[in-house]
Amino acid sequence: MGHEDLPRWMPEDARAKLFATRQLAGEELVSLELKGQPGRVNRPLIKALGGFGLLGQIFPSETSVSALTLCLLREGLAGASTDAETAFALQGLGAYPIALAGSAELKARWIPKVTSGEAVAGFALTEPKAGTDAGALSLSAEKVDGGYRLSGEKKWISNAPDADVYSIFARTSEGGARGVTGFVLPGDTQGLSGEPLELLSPHAIGTLELDGAFVPDDHILGEVDHGFSVAMQTLDLFRSSVGAAAVGMAQLALDTAVDHAGERESFGKPLRDFQAVSHQLAEAAARVKAARLLVYDAAATYDAGDRVTKAAAIAKLYATETAQWVIDAALQIHGAAGLERGHVLEHLYRDVRATRIYEGTSEIQREIIARELYR
Repeated sequence: MGHEDLPRWMPEDARAKLFATRQLAGEELVSLELKGQPGRVNRPLIKALGGFGLLGQIFPSETSVSALTLCLLREGLAGASTDAETAFALQGLGAYPIALAGSAELKARWIPKVTSGEAVAGFALTEPKAGTDAGALSLSAEKVDGGYRLSGEKKWISNAPDADVYSIFARTSEGGARGVTGFVLPGDTQGLSGEPLELLSPHAIGTLELDGAFVPDDHILGEVDHGFSVAMQTLDLFRSSVGAAAVGMAQLALDTAVDHAGERESFGKPLRDFQAVSHQLAEAAARVKAARLLVYDAAATYDAGDRVTKAAAIAKLYATETAQWVIDAALQIHGAAGLERGHVLEHLYRDVRATRIYEGTSEIQREIIARELYR
């Protein structure tokens, strides 16, 4: 990837940030991937993300978060280390609701620890029967003296069960999305337990069981019965950046395929001299370029304070579907070598699949886009 692949309007310092992040991930963070247990929180990696100042850039102030910066960091990390990118994203996703709607005391307690990598954060929204339809949450929050008792189950939760703090959403009254409240729940709360999940790509995702876990009144995110808005505002910011991560993965796959096609010979000539291969590479390059432009357009829309719903949905849909296609094409060009465990494309092939599901499936993105056309 060269500077010409980035939007022409992008400032030079932003371009430099992307390339610097990618270089840092490749040189300093890849070695830390091996220090984590598959499917569990990799604390040395998160500490390194904090130590290099990357996590701090998600929360530059109490009032301003740049979607452009978030996208640059996620694309840069994903272009070198998908494990580092995932750890970065899960940490930001878990803590952003606190920065957005937490009290001054909650922010002071948790945000510095999260940005330094000292504390690990989780975003606890989805449930076994409430994924895409997040308004159908059933985790109950019973009002008691001084706070609430949370009871029920959460599933597919970032950094569960190892997080030090969760932004968790529960039902405080009937009425669908309007009866949901957000809470800040420390990971050592009595009555809270969980298990890791074994997924296609072994990231730190798990379940939570809550058996009357107490959360005090001063741990509410925003207002009672208005937590769904907090969750959706969080996803509005991070949705475009999922597309950025997908672009980073797609670019890495494309770069890998270009190198391979230039070096690998078959029937006496490089693979790149076969039209079937060269046209696949050309198509991949065009799709990656288009995806990147859509992602950064959505980020710029968010940062300008404009309504970002449609732009973010288009960016996530196109970028994640593109990444799946590009990685598959790159693996096909590599043949059997790309299937070997440990090959960069084998790793990417497993990692990219989830991007079309989490933070809104491709199907729900199409529903959002269609709905927005008739606003």
